[in-house]
Amino acid sequence: MSGLDSRLRGNDTREILSIPIEGLGMTEAVERIEKSNKPVWFVTANPEILLAAERDEKYANVLRQADVRLVDGFGLWLATLCQTRRVTGVAFAERLLQLAHDRAWRVGLFGGEVGEAEASIPDIRRAYGELEIRAEQGGRVTSTGEEDAETEEARGRMMQFSPQILLVAMGHPRQEAWIAKHRNDFPELKAVVGVGGTFMFWSGKAKRAPEAMQRFGIEWLWRLIVEPHRWKRIVNAVVVFPFFVLFHKKEQPSPDGKG
Repeated sequence: MSGLDSRLRGNDTREILSIPIEGLGMTEAVERIEKSNKPVWFVTANPEILLAAERDEKYANVLRQADVRLVDGFGLWLATLCQTRRVTGVAFAERLLQLAHDRAWRVGLFGGEVGEAEASIPDIRRAYGELEIRAEQGGRVTSTGEEDAETEEARGRMMQFSPQILLVAMGHPRQEAWIAKHRNDFPELKAVVGVGGTFMFWSGKAKRAPEAMQRFGIEWLWRLIVEPHRWKRIVNAVVVFPFFVLFHKKEQPSPDGKG
Protein backbone atom coordinates (compact mmCIF):
# COMPACT_ATOMS: atom_id res chain seq x y z
CA MET A 1 0.00 0.00 0.00
CA SER A 2 1.27 3.48 -0.79
CA GLY A 3 1.74 6.25 1.77
CA LEU A 4 -1.71 7.65 0.97
CA ASP A 5 -4.44 5.77 2.80
CA SER A 6 -7.51 6.77 0.80
CA ARG A 7 -9.93 5.57 3.44
CA LEU A 8 -11.58 8.56 5.07
CA ARG A 9 -11.39 8.91 8.83
CA GLY A 10 -14.03 11.14 10.36
CA ASN A 11 -14.14 14.59 8.77
CA ASP A 12 -12.46 13.63 5.48
CA THR A 13 -9.28 12.69 7.32
CA ARG A 14 -6.61 10.81 5.37
CA GLU A 15 -3.38 9.19 6.42
CA ILE A 16 -0.17 10.30 4.75
CA LEU A 17 2.92 8.35 5.85
CA SER A 18 0.86 7.04 8.78
CA ILE A 19 -0.02 10.55 10.03
CA PRO A 20 -3.71 11.61 9.98
CA ILE A 21 -4.26 14.69 7.86
CA GLU A 22 -7.53 16.60 8.11
CA GLY A 23 -9.11 18.37 5.16
CA LEU A 24 -10.20 21.49 7.03
CA GLY A 25 -10.25 24.82 5.26
CA MET A 26 -9.72 28.20 6.91
CA THR A 27 -13.39 28.75 7.79
CA GLU A 28 -13.78 25.25 9.23
CA ALA A 29 -10.62 25.61 11.29
CA VAL A 30 -11.86 28.85 12.84
CA GLU A 31 -15.27 27.30 13.51
CA ARG A 32 -13.52 24.44 15.27
CA ILE A 33 -11.95 26.92 17.68
CA GLU A 34 -15.17 28.81 18.35
CA LYS A 35 -17.21 25.66 18.97
CA SER A 36 -14.66 23.85 21.14
CA ASN A 37 -14.78 23.89 24.91
CA LYS A 38 -11.08 23.09 25.15
CA PRO A 39 -7.89 24.40 23.48
CA VAL A 40 -7.45 23.29 19.88
CA TRP A 41 -3.92 22.37 18.83
CA PHE A 42 -3.22 22.80 15.11
CA VAL A 43 -0.23 21.44 13.21
CA THR A 44 0.46 23.12 9.87
CA ALA A 45 1.73 19.98 8.16
CA ASN A 46 4.08 19.99 5.19
CA PRO A 47 6.37 17.46 3.47
CA GLU A 48 9.35 18.27 5.71
CA ILE A 49 7.34 17.62 8.86
CA LEU A 50 5.98 14.31 7.58
CA LEU A 51 9.40 13.13 6.40
CA ALA A 52 10.82 13.96 9.84
CA ALA A 53 8.00 11.97 11.44
CA GLU A 54 8.64 9.05 9.09
CA ARG A 55 12.21 8.89 10.40
CA ASP A 56 11.35 9.49 14.06
CA GLU A 57 8.46 7.54 15.56
CA LYS A 58 8.51 9.63 18.75
CA TYR A 59 7.91 12.75 16.69
CA ALA A 60 5.19 10.94 14.73
CA ASN A 61 3.43 10.16 18.00
CA VAL A 62 3.66 13.83 19.01
CA LEU A 63 1.99 14.86 15.73
CA ARG A 64 -0.80 12.37 16.33
CA GLN A 65 -1.58 14.07 19.65
CA ALA A 66 -2.61 17.30 17.90
CA ASP A 67 -6.30 18.00 17.38
CA VAL A 68 -6.02 19.09 13.73
CA ARG A 69 -3.31 18.71 11.12
CA LEU A 70 -3.85 21.29 8.38
CA VAL A 71 -2.47 20.91 4.86
CA ASP A 72 0.23 23.57 4.54
CA GLY A 73 2.74 22.41 1.91
CA PHE A 74 1.72 22.23 -1.76
CA GLY A 75 3.34 18.81 -2.09
CA LEU A 76 1.20 17.51 0.75
CA TRP A 77 -1.92 18.90 -0.91
CA LEU A 78 -1.00 16.99 -4.08
CA ALA A 79 -0.43 13.86 -1.98
CA THR A 80 -4.03 14.05 -0.80
CA LEU A 81 -5.00 13.92 -4.49
CA CYS A 82 -6.05 17.58 -4.23
CA GLN A 83 -9.10 16.51 -2.20
CA THR A 84 -8.30 18.63 0.87
CA ARG A 85 -8.03 22.37 1.30
CA ARG A 86 -4.65 24.02 1.64
CA VAL A 87 -4.10 26.44 4.53
CA THR A 88 -0.60 27.89 4.83
CA GLY A 89 0.84 28.51 8.26
CA VAL A 90 1.33 32.23 7.67
CA ALA A 91 -2.21 32.72 6.35
CA PHE A 92 -3.68 30.75 9.25
CA ALA A 93 -1.68 32.73 11.81
CA GLU A 94 -2.92 35.98 10.26
CA ARG A 95 -6.51 34.71 10.38
CA LEU A 96 -6.04 33.93 14.08
CA LEU A 97 -4.89 37.51 14.65
CA GLN A 98 -8.12 38.70 13.04
CA LEU A 99 -10.14 36.31 15.19
CA ALA A 100 -8.39 37.54 18.34
CA HIS A 101 -9.09 41.15 17.33
CA ASP A 102 -12.78 40.40 16.73
CA ARG A 103 -13.18 38.52 20.03
CA ALA A 104 -10.93 40.79 22.13
CA TRP A 105 -8.62 37.85 22.87
CA ARG A 106 -5.00 38.09 23.94
CA VAL A 107 -2.29 36.79 21.59
CA GLY A 108 1.07 35.35 22.58
CA LEU A 109 4.06 35.10 20.23
CA PHE A 110 6.55 32.55 21.57
CA GLY A 111 9.96 31.70 20.12
CA GLY A 112 11.42 32.81 16.82
CA GLU A 113 14.95 33.95 16.06
CA VAL A 114 16.54 36.84 17.97
CA GLY A 115 14.21 39.85 18.01
CA GLU A 116 11.72 38.52 15.44
CA ALA A 117 8.70 38.13 17.70
CA GLU A 118 9.11 41.58 19.26
CA ALA A 119 9.77 43.16 15.86
CA SER A 120 6.51 41.67 14.56
CA ILE A 121 4.31 43.57 17.02
CA PRO A 122 4.30 47.09 15.47
CA ASP A 123 2.93 45.91 12.11
CA ILE A 124 0.43 43.63 13.85
CA ARG A 125 -0.86 46.53 15.94
CA ARG A 126 -1.13 48.73 12.86
CA ALA A 127 -3.23 46.07 11.17
CA TYR A 128 -5.36 44.99 14.14
CA GLY A 129 -5.62 48.05 16.36
CA GLU A 130 -5.38 47.69 20.11
CA LEU A 131 -4.84 43.95 20.06
CA GLU A 132 -3.42 42.68 23.37
CA ILE A 133 -0.23 40.92 22.35
CA ARG A 134 2.95 39.77 24.07
CA ALA A 135 6.19 38.44 22.61
CA GLU A 136 8.57 36.10 24.43
CA GLN A 137 11.59 34.66 22.65
CA GLY A 138 12.98 32.35 25.30
CA GLY A 139 16.22 30.44 24.89
CA ARG A 140 16.90 26.89 23.75
CA VAL A 141 14.40 24.06 23.35
CA THR A 142 15.46 20.53 22.46
CA SER A 143 13.91 18.34 19.78
CA THR A 144 11.92 16.61 22.53
CA GLY A 145 10.59 19.88 23.96
CA GLU A 146 12.91 20.26 26.97
CA GLU A 147 13.51 23.89 27.98
CA ASP A 148 16.57 25.68 29.25
CA ALA A 149 16.23 28.13 32.17
CA GLU A 150 15.70 31.12 29.86
CA THR A 151 12.83 29.44 28.04
CA GLU A 152 11.25 28.31 31.29
CA GLU A 153 11.29 31.88 32.57
CA ALA A 154 9.81 33.16 29.30
CA ARG A 155 7.05 30.57 29.53
CA GLY A 156 6.30 31.70 33.07
CA ARG A 157 5.83 35.28 31.89
CA MET A 158 3.60 34.09 29.04
CA MET A 159 1.53 32.05 31.50
CA GLN A 160 0.94 35.21 33.53
CA PHE A 161 -0.19 37.00 30.36
CA SER A 162 -2.56 34.04 29.74
CA PRO A 163 -3.18 34.27 25.97
CA GLN A 164 -6.21 32.83 24.25
CA ILE A 165 -4.23 32.44 21.01
CA LEU A 166 -0.64 31.16 21.22
CA LEU A 167 1.64 31.13 18.16
CA VAL A 168 4.83 29.11 18.67
CA ALA A 169 7.76 29.57 16.27
CA MET A 170 10.55 27.13 17.00
CA GLY A 171 10.62 25.05 13.85
CA HIS A 172 9.85 21.35 13.79
CA PRO A 173 10.14 19.10 15.73
CA ARG A 174 10.84 21.44 18.66
CA GLN A 175 7.67 23.52 18.46
CA GLU A 176 5.35 20.49 18.35
CA ALA A 177 7.22 18.72 21.17
CA TRP A 178 7.08 21.90 23.29
CA ILE A 179 3.37 22.39 22.61
CA ALA A 180 2.65 18.77 23.58
CA LYS A 181 4.35 19.36 26.94
CA HIS A 182 3.00 22.82 27.75
CA ARG A 183 -0.31 23.53 26.02
CA ASN A 184 -2.17 22.85 29.27
CA ASP A 185 -0.14 25.51 31.10
CA PHE A 186 -2.37 28.28 29.73
CA PRO A 187 -5.84 28.11 31.36
CA GLU A 188 -7.63 30.51 28.98
CA LEU A 189 -6.11 29.12 25.79
CA LYS A 190 -8.46 28.72 22.80
CA ALA A 191 -5.94 27.69 20.11
CA VAL A 192 -2.24 26.96 19.78
CA VAL A 193 -0.31 26.43 16.56
CA GLY A 194 3.30 25.93 15.55
CA VAL A 195 4.00 28.60 12.95
CA GLY A 196 7.60 27.88 11.92
CA GLY A 197 9.12 30.90 10.16
CA THR A 198 6.04 33.15 10.35
CA PHE A 199 7.69 35.72 12.66
CA MET A 200 10.48 36.02 10.12
CA PHE A 201 7.97 37.31 7.57
CA TRP A 202 6.06 39.50 10.03
CA SER A 203 9.24 41.15 11.30
CA GLY A 204 10.33 42.02 7.77
CA LYS A 205 13.41 39.80 7.99
CA ALA A 206 12.25 37.86 4.93
CA LYS A 207 9.77 38.40 2.13
CA ARG A 208 7.04 35.97 1.13
CA ALA A 209 6.85 34.67 -2.40
CA PRO A 210 4.85 36.78 -4.87
CA GLU A 211 1.13 36.08 -4.67
CA ALA A 212 1.08 34.35 -8.07
CA MET A 213 3.76 31.88 -6.93
CA GLN A 214 1.80 31.23 -3.74
CA ARG A 215 -1.35 30.57 -5.73
CA PHE A 216 0.33 28.02 -7.97
CA GLY A 217 2.13 26.31 -5.11
CA ILE A 218 5.68 27.16 -6.17
CA GLU A 219 6.79 29.07 -3.09
CA TRP A 220 9.59 26.48 -2.94
CA LEU A 221 11.04 27.98 -6.14
CA TRP A 222 11.02 31.44 -4.56
CA ARG A 223 12.78 30.10 -1.47
CA LEU A 224 15.39 28.44 -3.69
CA ILE A 225 16.01 31.73 -5.49
CA VAL A 226 16.33 33.92 -2.39
CA GLU A 227 17.85 31.28 -0.07
CA PRO A 228 19.85 28.86 -2.24
CA HIS A 229 21.52 27.38 0.85
CA ARG A 230 18.16 25.72 1.64
CA TRP A 231 18.37 23.52 -1.45
CA LYS A 232 18.59 20.25 0.50
CA ARG A 233 15.37 21.02 2.38
CA ILE A 234 13.66 22.00 -0.86
CA VAL A 235 14.77 18.77 -2.58
CA ASN A 236 13.38 16.79 0.36
CA ALA A 237 10.01 18.54 0.05
CA VAL A 238 9.73 18.53 -3.74
CA VAL A 239 11.52 15.33 -4.79
CA VAL A 240 12.01 12.96 -1.86
CA PHE A 241 8.55 13.36 -0.31
CA PRO A 242 6.53 12.24 -3.38
CA PHE A 243 8.62 9.06 -3.61
CA PHE A 244 8.11 8.33 0.08
CA VAL A 245 4.36 8.72 -0.33
CA LEU A 246 4.28 6.59 -3.47
CA PHE A 247 6.35 3.70 -2.15
CA HIS A 248 5.61 3.86 1.57
CA LYS A 249 4.58 0.48 2.96
CA LYS A 250 2.57 0.01 6.11
CA GLU A 251 3.74 -2.73 8.44
CA GLN A 252 1.58 -5.77 8.01
CA PRO A 253 0.90 -8.27 10.83
CA SER A 254 2.84 -11.51 10.57
CA PRO A 255 0.88 -14.72 9.92
CA ASP A 256 1.20 -15.77 13.55
CA GLY A 257 -0.22 -12.43 14.71
CA LYS A 258 2.95 -11.40 16.58
CA GLY A 259 4.22 -8.68 14.28
